[in-house]
Amino acid sequence: MKSVNTGLLAVAVAAVALTTAAPALAALGGDAASIDADRVSIKGALASFRTVKGYGVHEITTSSGVHVQEYIADGRVFAVSWQGPVIPDLRQMLGTYYAGFAQAAAAPHAGGHRHLRVEQPGLVVESNGHMRAFYGRAWDPTLLPQNFSVADIR
Repeated sequence: MKSVNTGLLAVAVAAVALTTAAPALAALGGDAASIDADRVSIKGALASFRTVKGYGVHEITTSSGVHVQEYIADGRVFAVSWQGPVIPDLRQMLGTYYAGFAQAAAAPHAGGHRHLRVEQPGLVVESNGHMRAFYGRAWDPTLLPQNFSVADIR
């Protein structure tokens, strides 16, 4: 009986740890406060902030050389982009969009391992690269500001 209770306790502790270990951080679709949480999560430094044509761009750089840009308008992150020697944690970058992305990315697709494009009604993700040279971008078409061109997501 003691081993059953110990096993149930271990399962309960593990379940709580899994649900509380990673804070609920938003990225794509998140609010402006999520940008600092993203910076802390990827152990990066805010390299720059600029305002362009009515939207803001926060650039975060990690010590490993990954550059992440988060595009924000009307208080929400509408796009993210990255480049560097490794792909950043896309679960962090995509936030609540990650589950849909992961499911679509697991399906067979053209482009092999180097190129991935996922296009869904509320999400577009493009990821490219090879060892030590990765880049990509993701956006929610429904959140794009008026007169914004996805070509500006770099």
